[in-house]
Amino acid sequence: MVGTGIFTTPGFLARDLGEPGLYFSIWLVGGLIAMIGALCYAELGINFPSSGGEYVFLTQAYGPVWGFMTGWTSFLAGFAAPAAATALAFADYTSTFFPAFSQSAIYWRIGSGVFSVQCGGAQVLACAALGAVTVANLFGVQRAAAVQKLLTGLKLAVIGAFLVLGFTVGSGSVGNFTLAALRDSTVPLPGQFAISLFYVYVSYSGWNAATYVAEELEDPVRNLPRALALGTALVTVLFLLLNLAFVYAAPLGAMKGVVAIGSLAATRLFGAPLGGLFSALIAIALLAMIQALMTVGPRVAYAMARNGAFFRVAARVDPQWRTPAPAILMQALTAMLLTFTTLPGLFFFIGFTLNFFSVLSVASLFRFRGRPGWKRLKPVSWLWPLLPVGFILPGVWMTLFGLTLEPRMALGACLLIGGGAYLYDRFLKGGRTWQTSSTAN
Repeated sequence: MVGTGIFTTPGFLARDLGEPGLYFSIWLVGGLIAMIGALCYAELGINFPSSGGEYVFLTQAYGPVWGFMTGWTSFLAGFAAPAAATALAFADYTSTFFPAFSQSAIYWRIGSGVFSVQCGGAQVLACAALGAVTVANLFGVQRAAAVQKLLTGLKLAVIGAFLVLGFTVGSGSVGNFTLAALRDSTVPLPGQFAISLFYVYVSYSGWNAATYVAEELEDPVRNLPRALALGTALVTVLFLLLNLAFVYAAPLGAMKGVVAIGSLAATRLFGAPLGGLFSALIAIALLAMIQALMTVGPRVAYAMARNGAFFRVAARVDPQWRTPAPAILMQALTAMLLTFTTLPGLFFFIGFTLNFFSVLSVASLFRFRGRPGWKRLKPVSWLWPLLPVGFILPGVWMTLFGLTLEPRMALGACLLIGGGAYLYDRFLKGGRTWQTSSTAN
């Protein structure tokens, strides 16, 4: 969960909301929605303790075409697009030292706003980073896992040091918490709040991750709800602390539109030399996130392909390195193509599509709870049906405003989802199962 969003989206929120109260409220609201979703997913997970998350829930609730559609969307919006966004964020943090890699260093652009295609220094470095991580993944999961452990440990250490030093020795100001900024957005605040929730939604994405490995958990009935609820609560607190540190370092007016928000905050808190060090460490931490996405995503596609729910080529395994090489290459090429858009566009695309399937998954509780033998989670039952409704209504609200205020990007996301149904009907309908003689690591 602690990924690209928290290190890149605060500048967009400062630009579009302007008020400190709204800025902090949206992070709290996002955490509350994620917590409600986690509890609802926990009930689904204890009844379907099979790895796969939404793929399992929607297949059981609405049929195999919906299972494929969520898997298809997960491949693009759940892994490839976040990998692309993280690679672009890595480029922006690197531009602290090499300005040629900045998002503003554009060679050419087609279109405007979030619905645009562009090429520049950020795209060049982003594709290079994706390529390097892809090569590491092709040659065995053990090597990739060793790198991942090192980079993840570094990420946690950087965040901990940033928070402790920022509030103890950093040159911030509590007066920043009351300073509003002039909004760049002309959208009325209720609609903008809904649109901005997509940024926050992407930042919190991962609250449902434990359901992807539910069958591997010991005593999932007991441990799955704990993992989902406790993990989401801890990350919500961490995100609020990080945002307090960001605003303590710089008022919203200085944060507006800044992508490398960690770099800005560190420089203001500690000065240029130490700020540069934190920028470099955050850039390395972002590599850990790219590594994680490029390790897990292809193996989800591989598992689905073995069950006949994805393209057959993704089920193939390299005979020497025992890795799902075609799936890895498919995701890498897709992520590279997606880097040729803007970060706000990627975040909207990711949030819009993932929100759609999360709402459908939580709504499936209304179908499942009538089944004999259904296990009911106490927190969900105590507040039934307020909890699922409390997740569904904000999701529908966000979708409606997304369709109204960003129609081109929303239409693109809808075409992607509908394309999944077409692909299923054209290539996978009939329940064919493709197996391979090898197993991926």
